[in-house]
Amino acid sequence: MKRTLISPAPGDQRWLRVEDPSAAAGCRAAATALAGRLGFPADRTDQLVLAVTEAASNLHKHASRGSMLLRITRAGDGPGIEMVTIDAGPGLRDAGAAMRDGHSTSGTLGIGLGAIQRLADFCDLYSVPGRGTVLAARFWPEPRSGTGSCAGLARPIEGEAECGDVFAVEESDGTLTGVLCDGLGHGPLAAIAANEAIHAVLDGPVGEPATAVARAHARMSHTRGGALAVVQVTGRMVRFCGLGNIAAVILADGTRKSMLSVPGIAGHQARAIRQFEYDAPPGSAVILHSDGLSSRWSPDSLPGVAGRDPLVAAAALLAEAGTHRDDASVLVLKP
Repeated sequence: MKRTLISPAPGDQRWLRVEDPSAAAGCRAAATALAGRLGFPADRTDQLVLAVTEAASNLHKHASRGSMLLRITRAGDGPGIEMVTIDAGPGLRDAGAAMRDGHSTSGTLGIGLGAIQRLADFCDLYSVPGRGTVLAARFWPEPRSGTGSCAGLARPIEGEAECGDVFAVEESDGTLTGVLCDGLGHGPLAAIAANEAIHAVLDGPVGEPATAVARAHARMSHTRGGALAVVQVTGRMVRFCGLGNIAAVILADGTRKSMLSVPGIAGHQARAIRQFEYDAPPGSAVILHSDGLSSRWSPDSLPGVAGRDPLVAAAALLAEAGTHRDDASVLVLKP
């Protein structure tokens, strides 16, 4: 059985700053609009809006530089809605206790987290004291459980509605194939280039990563081009091919192993397209990210993140290393 996950279209997601009480109204409106588009039952819409309100309230009361992502996800058997919040502190000493009702101190996000956990089909919290907190939750029209083997996040540069970073994952016969393209520049033209790469890789049999990159390189010649990486994970074997400055890492046991990309611009300049093989130990996470995230992040700043749900891991990395001065994207695959 084949499943495909592709970056949400611009109209399918909203990034919202949550730094004052008035921001909660915008979050509620965005959640209601998305639920209406998907035909959520009225009671399920009410539950989603309540959870979004609680999360927004926690952000402006207890965090700094908080933001919320609301988006449609089509990774399951039918579309649902994901909520992700990230902030810059103060973090939690005991994230498990913070999820229990009745636990509230000036250093925590308060009792609303317990309500969100009950309302959502999936909810997870990741926090590092002094560095910030990530909350991720999924809502389906009808109750559903389970976590995924992959997740990605893409956030446009401030002032742009469309992100020039695009990701996709195809899962077929036990193999995960991840693609991440950072179109040159920002805005619609960058997005056109990146989407061209994604479709070149996924239209028809993917083949080996080097074959897929070569196919995308040829197809992107009429666009402004971009940085491109394709990774395939089958059990412990990782096959990787990168062209340009997409960072690629295998994160396991608190260590990171970088995978090698070759210089170039997909669509315009590729002196060599080379594929490499690596080993992914049990419990590892395979991560691709654009240069909208600093490559200087350290596993010590994200303890245990490789073992978390891919959406939580992606959000934690974006919070730790992302910049608002560029399109930013991160893709996480769990072998």
